[in-house]
Amino acid sequence: MFDWTRHVYQTRLVDPDTKWTRRRLQILLAVVVGVAFALVAGGVWSMVGLLTGSRSAEDAGSGSQQSAQDRLADRQLPVAPLEAAQPGSLSSGQTGTLQIPPPVEVGDVGVATGFPRTPEGALAQLAAIDSTALSSASVRVAQDVIAAWAVPGGPTTESWSGVQAVAALLESAGMASEAQNAITISVEPKMGFIKGTVGDDFVVPCIDFIITATTLSSGTAGQPAQVAAADCQRMVWQHGATGGRWVIGPGEEPAPAPSLWPGSQASFDAGYQWLEVPQT
Repeated sequence: MFDWTRHVYQTRLVDPDTKWTRRRLQILLAVVVGVAFALVAGGVWSMVGLLTGSRSAEDAGSGSQQSAQDRLADRQLPVAPLEAAQPGSLSSGQTGTLQIPPPVEVGDVGVATGFPRTPEGALAQLAAIDSTALSSASVRVAQDVIAAWAVPGGPTTESWSGVQAVAALLESAGMASEAQNAITISVEPKMGFIKGTVGDDFVVPCIDFIITATTLSSGTAGQPAQVAAADCQRMVWQHGATGGRWVIGPGEEPAPAPSLWPGSQASFDAGYQWLEVPQT
């Protein structure tokens, strides 16, 4: 089995009209940070934070299984400035490691799947969903991903943060049909934590990604720009005739996790752990 946390999901964005300077590339990544993973109404996953209009625990009611899920999803996490998502000093301290199962097959829309019915399996499935959608640089593909990997009552092809992320990215890149200049985008899940569980079939995992954009145009080729991006989602186990799988569940997207450069002291302090696939 390969270490899927080290597998880089990549795509090429074409921009025939604009010279991709390093500064413009950083602005593009800021758009991904600020829009794709940020404060978009209606519930979106966020690099800086996922700010949803989710109900408070008091409004959700009490005593029911659903209210327990809402309370978990709505529980606030630490916030961080945008600068904390950029490459910075690494800590000499230590944090824990989450042993993440590898995928065993490719599922709908090319999303890796086959993860076990465990919290770590839910985290691994979310990483595969997010990575496939964002790295596609295609609104249509992102819509296909959420249509295949969310249950009714969950994010839709219009509301999902992943779709809005890709749309913002493509708009910033000035996509056109003629390819002259291009960049490569990769998405790599590096750290994460389990925010909590409700029973065996509901998990809120949070993942901290590194997004890398590398220009391929003359003059700036080979100058990658990187930024951290965090996402949390409601993951539910969907039973099937031949077993089951983790999917994004009903309800508004959870409160945001901070986007912190992996390996920084801030990432350790926030509770992030390294993601690792055991070697077999």
